[in-house]
Amino acid sequence: MGASRDVPFPAGYHHLIEQKVIGYGADAFDAAATHLCAWGMHCDAGLDVRADAPTASPGTSVELRWGIGPVRLTFSCRVVYVLDEPRRKGFAYGTLPGHPERGEESFVVEQRPDGTVLATISAFSKPGRWFTRLGGPAGRVVQRVMTRKYLEALAEAAR
Repeated sequence: MGASRDVPFPAGYHHLIEQKVIGYGADAFDAAATHLCAWGMHCDAGLDVRADAPTASPGTSVELRWGIGPVRLTFSCRVVYVLDEPRRKGFAYGTLPGHPERGEESFVVEQRPDGTVLATISAFSKPGRWFTRLGGPAGRVVQRVMTRKYLEALAEAAR
């Protein structure tokens, strides 16, 4: 675990990297970073978050739950590292047994020297359960939709 720190990502996995400029200045950076590390981004994307700690820290276990009506999915993950630099904050988690996918995902907010605040979401994953293997490309579509929701949640927090 922790392989999401390095690019290129491991072979044999689907790779995703998406970035979005979400604001400008120290206030935007601080707001987005705080929102990210306190699970706010996940909540704003429509997930029910149940974590061992109020903020992401190495070893924290988190259950992300999503569903409509009687159909419910639980995505269990563990934080594998945290970034806590003056102008770069975030974390990554790896999937735990039972998660529909196998892999890692990182979430980073950084303030560039020109003041621009950039959010980056990176992941490597492959199907981890029978229904995600059966679903094929549908899993990639869901991952892209959630990534865009996460980026929009961070942009809203930075406003």
